[in-house]
Parts: sequence; structure tokens; C-alpha cells
Amino acid sequence: MANTLFKEEGMMTNLPEIIFWKDEKQEIVNQELFSEVADKWADAIRKNGGKEKNKISQIRKFYDEVLMFNERVKDEVQFQKMLPYIKMLNAKVFYAIGRKHITEQFKDFILKCINQIKNKKDFEVFVKFFEAFMGFYRYYDEKYKKS
Repeated sequence: MANTLFKEEGMMTNLPEIIFWKDEKQEIVNQELFSEVADKWADAIRKNGGKEKNKISQIRKFYDEVLMFNERVKDEVQFQKMLPYIKMLNAKVFYAIGRKHITEQFKDFILKCINQIKNKKDFEVFVKFFEAFMGFYRYYDEKYKKS
């Protein structure tokens, strides 16, 4: 698996690529996606946010919106109708970065995920990946608050 290298606030961070599928045709999800990949991205995003950026409340807004879409989408036809609105998360993440609420890393996290979504199955993997990310993020949020 390839890695993504980030330079932010004087730090170099080597993160695993976000790749949803090991075998898309057979619908085999990347085995490391919900564990190692989610963990490393959550740690890096929380660590690089400092006290002013990537606050849990800001990240949660994106996650809540993803969950809202997930509740509304029942089949592939509904999903395709909703896909332009899901992809609008890209614009919302740029707005948040413009307001200095998030870092480049969180922007890249969202863009890398949203750009892989073509159908309902992709979206379902994204929802689960974001859920795993949020679990790790909550842990790191508490950890870095104490330091």
C-alpha cells in the first residue's frame, strides 16, 4: 500500500493511502481500512490540528452530514440522485479550511474519500471508514487535550 506524505506546521507525516477496496469486483474491502488506515489518519489529523483546528465539533459536523445522507439513501437510484449533494462535501471542506477551522490533512482526508465514491457500495464503505476514523479521533482528541 502506498503512503501519502504531508508537510504541515514543520512536520512530515507519512500516512497510508486511503483505498476502499482490495478487490472492488468481488466487494472485498481493504483489510487495513477500518483499523490501521483509520487510526493513522485520525492520529495525524488530531495531532496536527493543535488547539485551534480540527476540533472534534468541526469534524463531527462532517461526520453528521455523512450519517444524514446514509439515512436518506435506501437504494442505488436514490444514491445517484443524492451523489451531487454528497460530493458537495468537497466544497464545504474548502470553506472550512478557508475559515481556518480545519487543516490541509483533514481536507485531503475528505477529498480522497469523496473522490472514490461512485455508487452506493462505495458510499457504504466510506460511512464505515468515517465511523472507524471518528472512534480513533475521539481517543486522540482526549489524549492530545491532556498534553
